[in-house]
Amino acid sequence: MSVHGSRQRTPEESTSVAAFYAGRSIFITGGTGFMGKVLVEKILRSCPDVREIFLLLRPKRGLSIDTRLKKLIELPLFDKLRAENPSCFEKLIPILGDVTAEGLGLPPVERRVLIERVSIIFHVAANVRFNENLKKDILSNTRSTRDICILAGSMKNLVALMHVSTAFCQSDKPVIEEILYPPPCDWRNTIKMVETLDEKTLQIFASKYEGSLPNTYTFSKRLAEQVINDYSKDLPCVIFRPSIVISTVEEPMTGWVDNFNGPVGMMIGGGKGILRVISAKPDICADFLPVDVAIKVMLLATWKRGLETVTKNPTTSVYNGSSHSIKRINIRELNALGLRMSEKMPLDNVIWYPRTSFATNAVSHYIMTLLYHVLPALFLDEILKLSGRKPMLLSIQKKIYSSVVQLDHFVKNEWIFCNSKMINILLEQVPPAEKEIFSYNMAKLDIPDYFTNCIIGAKTYLLHEDMSPKGLQKTRQHYDRMKLVDTIARGLLFLMLLSAMGYLRVHSMIFNSIASISDGSFLDL
Repeated sequence: MSVHGSRQRTPEESTSVAAFYAGRSIFITGGTGFMGKVLVEKILRSCPDVREIFLLLRPKRGLSIDTRLKKLIELPLFDKLRAENPSCFEKLIPILGDVTAEGLGLPPVERRVLIERVSIIFHVAANVRFNENLKKDILSNTRSTRDICILAGSMKNLVALMHVSTAFCQSDKPVIEEILYPPPCDWRNTIKMVETLDEKTLQIFASKYEGSLPNTYTFSKRLAEQVINDYSKDLPCVIFRPSIVISTVEEPMTGWVDNFNGPVGMMIGGGKGILRVISAKPDICADFLPVDVAIKVMLLATWKRGLETVTKNPTTSVYNGSSHSIKRINIRELNALGLRMSEKMPLDNVIWYPRTSFATNAVSHYIMTLLYHVLPALFLDEILKLSGRKPMLLSIQKKIYSSVVQLDHFVKNEWIFCNSKMINILLEQVPPAEKEIFSYNMAKLDIPDYFTNCIIGAKTYLLHEDMSPKGLQKTRQHYDRMKLVDTIARGLLFLMLLSAMGYLRVHSMIFNSIASISDGSFLDL
């Protein structure tokens, strides 16, 4: 393998982030994912002189890679670019491939083009589902990282390889520093094992291999970090470990999101009346990072790494993307904030008036799920059947329960994510002329305002609700009806309890009277 990054950097590159990316060809995996989309948009908008961006894509759901790219740039996320610089989309070039396939599934011609032209790689693609599939996670997250490094090793013009990991890949430690940690096992043997053994056998090995890590996702991402570290002796590598990445805080618009993950998903579930039981320790703080801030860190960290050659600096830089010690909100406060927002700005078509309770252990969670989730879902599904519609609530509740169980480790534990390098690069190392473009001070983030924008963004971009005055009025009317139904239902339940208590009291008095007669105590009167 040849040593990369040997050519001289220009003086402009050290004083301008945009100048560093100018004229360069970039290769991005995971460009259609949540973070990948925002990364593509930010590069095109803030580094307009970039030469081209190659996006690794695979055909999906009957759509070709060209069609998928077309649909990507039609998203509201790219509205600003479409209005200001529509020709920039010509710089996006789809490349046929698949991170789950060996060698990234790259055809020879595409591989040769990447080798000849690319100088920066952003490896963002990953399987992020917590479904405990060791084979899939190792192939998608660990082997793909190895194959990215092998590809990068052929690129004579490479100046930086940014690998996106996760802060939770070290979640067996209470304090996670911005350093690399020893792997739990050898990544080469693990890849060979999953390539050789069948899935049933692998499931038996999974728990042994995971060790103290909560799932195969975090395990595979930890091994991927070691892959990067082993190749960093010859490649200019940098690792970014974000915590929970959620909606944009300011650019290209506030509140943009395309998934139900993290705190925003919890607030939507609660606001819809679907999530009525939260299995969590309510005083645990939920660490989060707005996606546009995460992308700024990635671009800055890649820029800093690209300014030094491998010969000068053969180490792997690590940045923890976290709000720890800057902005904190615990799950109880987050839930209360979500309920207040639901009252002020309801979600469309709520199935019940929003109200949530906490379950702090598995037994209480199971019982409360039966009472507050399963039984109401069965009742409402029967109503849907009678009205000629397809029942769906029980299946939704099954998915919610499964997701909650998989997230149990993360909502009942808290970590200290050391993030001084992230804070420093965002505040101190951005060139003065580009502060407005690439800098961000997390300390200025107003949490209530931010999460309000998150809900507005979810209503607009994720749930596609009607945000016109007429639509909002209709939503409010339905919400008020469900609030009245909830009040009546609770009132009836209260009366039934009173009636039951009265019934029991009367029967208790009768029983005591009979008992007193039978033992002759009435003679004492």
